[in-house]
Parts: sequence; structure tokens; C-alpha cells
Amino acid sequence: MRNLILFIRRYFHFLLFLAIEAICLSRVFSQNPFQQAWFLQFSEEWMGRLYQHYADVMQYFHLRQVNDSLLAENARLRNELLRDFSVADTSRRIIRDTAHHRQYAYLPAQVVNNSIIHAANYITIHRGRMEGVHAHMGVVSSAGVAGVVVRASDHYALVMSVLHKDFRLSVRLKRTGDIGYVRWDGENPATALLSDIPRSVTLYKNDTVVTSGFSVMFPPGIPVGYVEMVGQQPASNFQVARIRLATPFSRLSYVYVIENLQAPEQLQVESNLPSSP
Repeated sequence: MRNLILFIRRYFHFLLFLAIEAICLSRVFSQNPFQQAWFLQFSEEWMGRLYQHYADVMQYFHLRQVNDSLLAENARLRNELLRDFSVADTSRRIIRDTAHHRQYAYLPAQVVNNSIIHAANYITIHRGRMEGVHAHMGVVSSAGVAGVVVRASDHYALVMSVLHKDFRLSVRLKRTGDIGYVRWDGENPATALLSDIPRSVTLYKNDTVVTSGFSVMFPPGIPVGYVEMVGQQPASNFQVARIRLATPFSRLSYVYVIENLQAPEQLQVESNLPSSP
């Protein structure tokens, strides 16, 4: 304690200067939108690079798991090549969905930070505006849905994970085609809740839940999870089920950012809804 007091007395003026400087900077950044925007972009870039270095070190110790993940992804791509699939270049993939007249581009990205223990979890990826990434783009892993981009800097993007209290996704029961919603209840990073499925529909364990295609962010048919337990919503005509998420968030290393190339056209049409007759 005595040494601490002596240290403060010795460097009092310098510590006072640092405190006043911090107060001044906080007032500048909080009251001036231009400086605030600059500071946010600078801090995101700096934190992104820090997360990337940390991820590089951690991935060195997980090379086997990463290799297995890449092998599984290569196998999936070979299967898709047998269908309506073409490779645009070494880093972008194009899928043409002729049934819905849509076209989706997939951009691979490295995960440099990923949280799973909070109520609001996010994923940081090493792709940003320079690569065409922006808010409201879907993100998937090789196994299924991972999240949605909420903002991007030049070289990094922040993704709202499926493991976020505010995440909602329109889904479809693959076996029957019935529509529902998936949300995370914060209990387990490996599971989520499927709701709004009619009581008349019989749910079976391991039923596959996929994206409905009712969002411009995700094409239809991407795996979301698999039914584990089924229950009833009180005083409701719908049932709720716990699903096992398709994406293993605790081992997430690489993801794909989805660009719906015709999203602007769809959003423009839907924004001008005709009035009722």
C-alpha cells in the first residue's frame, strides 16, 4: 500500500494528464459524429487484426479438425457439381436456382473471433467491404446456417450468430414443407427452438429443418437443424420443438458469405406493395 501511495505521489501530474486526456477524447468522440465514425472504424479494424492473429495461433493447434472440415466441404462441392453448379473463379461460387430464377454467390471467409457463451453472440470474419461484404448478407458453414452480417469495415465483418437472442429465421420442415421459425433460447449453444409448426403436423426425431427461402439472405434448402424433442405451446394451435443445430459453433473455422445478386430487385418490388382494391 505504501509503495502504491509513493507511486501515485511521484507520477501524480502524469496520471492527471492521462485522465484529463481520456475525458477530452471521450467527449470529442461521443459528441462529434465524424470523429465517432472514424474511431469506430479504426477500432474495428484494429480489433479485427488482433482477433486474426489470435485465430492463427489457435488454428495451428486445430489443423486436423480444419483439414477434416475442408475435406467434407470438398465432397459436398463435388456432389453439387453433378447438379446445376458452376465455378466462377477460385474464391467465388455461383449457384443458379432455375426454379425460382435466383442466383447466389458464395464468398469463403475465415472466422477470426466467435463467441458462444453470451446471450448475444457474434462472429468476426476476415472479409469486408473490399470483398463486397455488407450488412444483411447471410452466412453459412459447410454444415448449415451460421448467422447474418450486421456491419462491415474494409477487411472485416461482424456477423450476428444464430446463437443470439434477437436472431429469427424462417424455416421449413423438409419432410412436409410446413413453415415455422427458429430462434435461440440461450440455454445450449448446440440447440435452438423450432416454433409455429401446426399441431396437425407430426414431428419425428431427426426431422430435418431447412431454410424456407422467404428471406433474401438465404436460398431455400440450407440445413438449419434436426428435431430432438417435441412439445406443445400452451393454449395454441402450434407446437414447439427443440432442434440440434446443424452448424457446430464451438468448432467454427471457415464460413461462406451469401450474396443474393437479385436481392435489390426483389426488395424494390416488395417495397411497392399495391393498395387493397
